[in-house]
Amino acid sequence: MIKRRDFIINSGLALGALAIAPSLAFSAKPKNIGLQLYTLREDFSKNVKGVLEHVAKSGYKEVETYGFSADKGFFGTAAKDFKKILVDNGLKAPSGHYDFNSFIKDNNADFLKACIEGANQLGSEYITVPYLDEQLRSDLDNYKRIAQKINEAAVLCKQSGLKLAYHNHDFEFKKYGNQTGYDILLQETDKKLVDFELDLYWVVRSGNDPLQMFKANPGRFTMWHVKDMDKSKAEWNTEVGEGSINFKDIFAQAKLSGMKHFFVEQETNYSPNPLESVKTSWDFVSKNLI
Repeated sequence: MIKRRDFIINSGLALGALAIAPSLAFSAKPKNIGLQLYTLREDFSKNVKGVLEHVAKSGYKEVETYGFSADKGFFGTAAKDFKKILVDNGLKAPSGHYDFNSFIKDNNADFLKACIEGANQLGSEYITVPYLDEQLRSDLDNYKRIAQKINEAAVLCKQSGLKLAYHNHDFEFKKYGNQTGYDILLQETDKKLVDFELDLYWVVRSGNDPLQMFKANPGRFTMWHVKDMDKSKAEWNTEVGEGSINFKDIFAQAKLSGMKHFFVEQETNYSPNPLESVKTSWDFVSKNLI
């Protein structure tokens, strides 16, 4: 099990980073709490309208989508109809997770364009790469090719008024000599076109420190996934505030990160009732982190 990490950072670190990226000094900590809808996947795929109503009643103002289909939209709901449900419930969808594997493997630009159209219909800011198939990421050369394809996709996104972001798991931090796949993605993607959505759970689970990542790449992590690590089983998620991750110290460095949006998520090996748990997480975040 990964031991609980001490996320203490001195004030000199933040001041030094702001000297590198002074624009961060004027960033405001986001007040809207978001939810990655995958958290409610068992219910969401059956009752889109009802789940979004529940999300809004739980206090969330933003959501991050997943599971888009060019033919069926969001679980059988066309993008324009999905947007209406969001608006009716006072919700926005600044980001969505869209499958990227076919663009890497087959250069399938048609599906990417459909994703861009869907994201624009929702009024989103980001198209986010959620996951890389295992066969695509076996060495650093693969990651260099992935970075190239991300840059290509980012250009298409920019042309449509969107930005591309990359969401991590833990496999990106596997060492190949002195580098990781994540090192390559950070180094070889265009900083002007590509942002990163940092999944804080997977960063900590992999043995890394989010605060050190903020220091090394200030301003690049414009979105976060906020999910907690069970205190006894690192492979399990729990409600935010109930686990071992020190989110208070991480949120204290939101400006250094460049964070604009964050999304609560419960993903792996999670047993409590998600519909109830998203409210528990919202309560902790709203009272203690923002």
